[in-house]
Amino acid sequence: MAIFAFTKEKTTEELAQVYDVLLHEGITTYKKKQSKASLPVRVQAEKQDRVHKKGALFVVRDKAHFTASGVRGYIVTSKETLLEDAQALTHFTPNVYRTFGYTDEKRRYIHGFEERNLQQINTFVVDIDTKKYTVNELLLTCMDDSIGLPTLIVESTRGYQLYFALQQPFFISPKNDFRGLKVAKRISDNLKQSLQAVEADVFCNDFGFFRLPNATNIVYTGLENVYGVGSLIDWSMRQDDNKDRPLFVLATKRLASSVLQSDWFDALVHTVNINGDKGKLGRNNTLFTLALIGYSEGWNMERTENFLDEFNARLEAPLNASDLHTILQSAYSGKYHGPSKEYVEELLALHVRNGASYKVSLGHRCWYKFKKAREDRQRSHYDEWEQDIIEYITAQKQTTEPFIWLTQKEMCEAVGIPQSSLNVLLKKSTKLIKTVTGKGRASKTGWTTVQLFITYSLNLVRAQKQSYTTYVKQIIEAYVNELEPVAGYHVLIQKLSLLKVLPDNHYQSFLSLEGSG
Repeated sequence: MAIFAFTKEKTTEELAQVYDVLLHEGITTYKKKQSKASLPVRVQAEKQDRVHKKGALFVVRDKAHFTASGVRGYIVTSKETLLEDAQALTHFTPNVYRTFGYTDEKRRYIHGFEERNLQQINTFVVDIDTKKYTVNELLLTCMDDSIGLPTLIVESTRGYQLYFALQQPFFISPKNDFRGLKVAKRISDNLKQSLQAVEADVFCNDFGFFRLPNATNIVYTGLENVYGVGSLIDWSMRQDDNKDRPLFVLATKRLASSVLQSDWFDALVHTVNINGDKGKLGRNNTLFTLALIGYSEGWNMERTENFLDEFNARLEAPLNASDLHTILQSAYSGKYHGPSKEYVEELLALHVRNGASYKVSLGHRCWYKFKKAREDRQRSHYDEWEQDIIEYITAQKQTTEPFIWLTQKEMCEAVGIPQSSLNVLLKKSTKLIKTVTGKGRASKTGWTTVQLFITYSLNLVRAQKQSYTTYVKQIIEAYVNELEPVAGYHVLIQKLSLLKVLPDNHYQSFLSLEGSG
């Protein structure tokens, strides 16, 4: 039986609601020219549109239009246009860009969809490039392992894309070397990592093109499932704590030895059978990583190009010269500081098959991991808070009763946990018990641990058993004094049965003792 029921066909009105939730006020509501909306409606919408800065989306009619020479598509600046064209489009950028344009006079190829050109992030999208899992399995994994239920699930030809929409857009600023963008990319990475149980593509572009939701490809809709930026950052930081990695990675001084002299670099450049499938790092990623190494080592572009040419020529399936040049230009575009340690480790694990284990160090861009002491962290692990509450309840319990009685506010103040975090913890915890008795001002909130409650219950059962045994003995002594030994025994058991002093299955056991003396 299905856990969730889905209606796949969407009306125009329903699709408009989807776009409102996904896009917020990033683009205009109606077209400036040739709009089908009435004049009063357009005038009212234009007043509202002026409140927020507007940008544009990029759309594509066919997946084949993503080519090595550029992306063939067009620019959309209104929800009305997107709604009208939805059924004829395959992909779009759900996040809004601030500048945009065409690269050719015929206005066929688009440009401007670079991360640093993002104006606002409206949604995070996770790509599941397989149909091995049902929609129900995707939803259950989101609830159990990730931030929560997605806003949308869109079906593609090979899998699904999960949209996690924001309550309010997250605006990107170039300040502090695009620190906001770095935060958003870490959230995106943690979302993808949290859904590895359903094979989420961790190497999918964080803020690029995704399947456009239309009237026929939406397989799950939960428009009420939207997430605040603050809650996503908090969740992402907890994921980072669990992985023991900081949000911002700092550069150290240049190491005495160069990356080029490392064992892992030598192993990588002598690997020739690098291919790569969808969702895995392969030949193009390897070439790009090597280009970034050249860039971070201070090589000029010509030297790096010669190095890449030599490496590419040794590959069993080399890349063509045009695509290789595109990779080189991207590496030297200034958008990247150097290669990613995680990418290098993944490439080695996938393609270097000599069984060796390499410690990856990136020279002067040496990346290191650290974890602050707990008192220095703004957020604590949920398991640490849980342990704090357990220790507090155990220390405060003065009677044989398992509960201590405090308001939720008093518990938060005693332990130092935010109330919102306590609410989440109580839903997750398998070690804490909370109960509320009474109503209104007369209500009381009891707190205990599962262990304390089990101990209390066992003691209660033990005490009741002792009291029960004593009571039975008293009844037996009273009847035995009045009745003959054999006949009295039967009468006693019958009376005990009528009185329901013993469980029913005990009476036959007692009667079987008659012949035993």
